[in-house]
Amino acid sequence: MSKKKPAFEQSLRELEEVVAKMEHGELPLDECVQYYERGVKLAAACAHELDAARQRIEQLQKNEQGELVATPFMPDSSDKSDPSDPSDPSDKSETADPSA
Repeated sequence: MSKKKPAFEQSLRELEEVVAKMEHGELPLDECVQYYERGVKLAAACAHELDAARQRIEQLQKNEQGELVATPFMPDSSDKSDPSDPSDPSDKSETADPSA
């Protein structure tokens, strides 16, 4: 394994340093603007790397014939469960049986 850090981690670390310097509040205006410009470029680079990684992620799903197939990663919204999905354990819409 290479000891060279990936570009994303380097960019993210530098972005965090830029933000910390700007939040400290003791920079001259010109220097603050330069840090801001650098931060915008770093944020864009990080976003680009994340988008590229997201596109490479695949998940295995079973098709109608029961075969495993690779499909593009589609993140599910864990906060928006489907109330009509009977297999969804987070669905609390069923009422208790009053006769029990």
